[in-house]
Amino acid sequence: MINFAYPLVFLSGVIPFIVYYLTPSKNVNSDNDNALKVPFFNSLREAFGGLSFSQENKNKSYLKYLAIIIWLLIVTAASSPQWLGEPISIPQTGRDLLLAIDLSGSMQSQDMEINGQRLNRADIVKKVANDFLEQRSGDRIGLILFGSRAYLQTPLTFDRNTVKQMLDDATIGIAGPQTAIGDSIGLAVKATMNNPSTSKALILLTDGGNNSGVLDPIKAAELAKEAHLKIYMIGIGASQMMVPGIFGSQIVNPSSDLDIESLKKIADITGGKYFRAEDGNELAQIYSIINQLEPTKSDELTIRPKTELYQWPLALALLLSFLLVVLNIRRTKHVG
Repeated sequence: MINFAYPLVFLSGVIPFIVYYLTPSKNVNSDNDNALKVPFFNSLREAFGGLSFSQENKNKSYLKYLAIIIWLLIVTAASSPQWLGEPISIPQTGRDLLLAIDLSGSMQSQDMEINGQRLNRADIVKKVANDFLEQRSGDRIGLILFGSRAYLQTPLTFDRNTVKQMLDDATIGIAGPQTAIGDSIGLAVKATMNNPSTSKALILLTDGGNNSGVLDPIKAAELAKEAHLKIYMIGIGASQMMVPGIFGSQIVNPSSDLDIESLKKIADITGGKYFRAEDGNELAQIYSIINQLEPTKSDELTIRPKTELYQWPLALALLLSFLLVVLNIRRTKHVG
């Protein structure tokens, strides 16, 4: 379908015709009355290579029509013709989603399983997080890695593959052996502060309590609330584990350092939720719940792709202009 971006430009197409008809015509009758009339003048002129008056007038008409066509082509180009393609529906997303992953020393504990396979906490988090990212098509994703300090490893981006690669390359202890939960929340607030998205969420995974950094986690949660950043806190690690001892195996709680009360309070302040994952399958279920709470798609935007066509009438007008000049030069030579 052809559409014109500036259809009112076509009104200017009649300007030359208005000027032509409003301009008084030259009165040549008085000059013709006093002119010497030679009946055989046309034959004499043709004999010397010139054009007869009838032929000359005919050529003038052709040139006039050609000039009119050129003008109409220029007006058409100025109206910006466009080809509109078929409507395309594009899912809109208003979500900025940050993952904050604890990579402190305790994340190397092998107390969690996924699909019957025992892995350390960090590897299970990576595996399940990668599956989660695959489902977040259209969202802007960012990655924060934290230990003793917090680092924005990947700013918010639509490139999920880059986020997954940075997550896969992360190693335990890269950010220090301790846990700076408050600093990681503060960094997330800073990363989303100037973004226009009205839906922002942070998913923070940790296996301990805040024991490092300069920002108190509760204070950081209050800052997140002011920035409209919702926080989903996930405490990971098994609640019990068999370990060998001098007097035989005994059951211990490998997640005794997990500060559940603080994590719940942070989630409550920001309008998020607290989850507890003791193995990889539970963590996967938690991500499924978050997917439902923070759906990727909202309203769909329908657009029609546009292809500009103004260059075609403009190019044709240019070619015809060259032709007009050539014909005019030839006519002048014949007249001379």
